[in-house]
Amino acid sequence: MPTHPRPPFDPEAEAALTALAEPMPAVTPGAIPVLRQAALPVVSDETLLAAGVTRRDVTVPGHHGAELVASVIARSGHTGTGPGIYHIHGGGMIAGERMIGVSQILPWIVEHDAVAVTVDYRLAPEFPDPCPVEDCYAGLVWTAEHAAELGIDPGRLIIAGASAGGGLAAGTALLARDRKGPALIGQVLICPMLDDRDRTVSSTQYEDAGTWVRESNRTGWAALLGDRWGTDEVSVYAAPARASDLEGLPPAFIDCGSAEVFRDEEDVAYANALWNSGVQAELHVWPGGYHGFDMLAPDSAIARAAIAARNGWVARTLDAPSPGTSGR
Repeated sequence: MPTHPRPPFDPEAEAALTALAEPMPAVTPGAIPVLRQAALPVVSDETLLAAGVTRRDVTVPGHHGAELVASVIARSGHTGTGPGIYHIHGGGMIAGERMIGVSQILPWIVEHDAVAVTVDYRLAPEFPDPCPVEDCYAGLVWTAEHAAELGIDPGRLIIAGASAGGGLAAGTALLARDRKGPALIGQVLICPMLDDRDRTVSSTQYEDAGTWVRESNRTGWAALLGDRWGTDEVSVYAAPARASDLEGLPPAFIDCGSAEVFRDEEDVAYANALWNSGVQAELHVWPGGYHGFDMLAPDSAIARAAIAARNGWVARTLDAPSPGTSGR
C-alpha cells in the first residue's frame, strides 16, 4: 500500500500526549504482560461514591460454564426500574478489566438513573476467539434474565464499549440478533476495533504515531485469532466489519478520531454498512483525534464536543418514548 500523509493531531489533544512521562510504545506479543501491569484508566470506588453511585460485584456464567466477575453500578438508593447499560471494557482483546472505561458511562448512570453491568470477559491469547465475545454474550443474557432484580427495564437496554470493548459490543449485538437473544435499543461503539484485515489507509498512516498503533493492533488480533488472523476463517462475531448483513441490528452511535488506526474500515465503513442495511447510525470522526483522545485529553475542545455528542445520543435513546430495535 502506498504511503499517505496523515492528518495531524489536534494541538490540544497532542499536548496531553506529549506531556506523558513516557511515550506509549507499540505492543508486541512479548509485551502483553507489561501492558497488563500498566496503569489503566480504572474508575475507583471513591470516584463512584463522589458521583452518588455504588457498585456491587456478582458472579455470572460465561462461555462453556466459566465463572466471570461482573460489577453492577447504580445510583445510590436506586429503586424501581430504569434504563440498562451493558458495558464491555477495552484493552485490545489482550488486557484490561471491567472498570476500565466506566468513566465514559458514568454520566448516563447518574443522569438517567440507569443501572450498568460491566463484565470481566476472559482475555486472549490465553482465551482466544470465541471466548471473549461468547463471554460477553453470556453476560448480556444474564443481565436480561436478571433485569427485574437489577432494577433494569428490559425494554430500555443498550450495549456500550470502547476500542476492543466496542468491537465486542458490536459482535455481541450480532449474536443477540442471530440467536434471538436480548433485545437492545442501541449500541454505543466508541472507536471500536472491528476488522482484523489490516488493509486500510488509516492503518498505514498511524504505524508509529499516537496511542494504539498498527503493530499494537496486529498484536491484539493475532492473539485473538491465531492462525486464522486475516484469513477467510474469521467469524463476523469476532470481526464485525466482515459482516455483509447488518439488517435488524439496533441503532448505533459510532465515533473515532481522524488520526487513528481504526478510522477507515473499522468505523467509517461500519457506519456505512449499517446504513446500507437499513439501520440507523450516527457517526462522528473528530478532527485530529487519536485513539482514546477523549480520555487522555478530556479538557480539550474536541474531547468536550465528542463527549457531549455521545451523551446526547444516549439521552435521546434512553428517553425515547417507544423503544425498539430496527427490523426485529
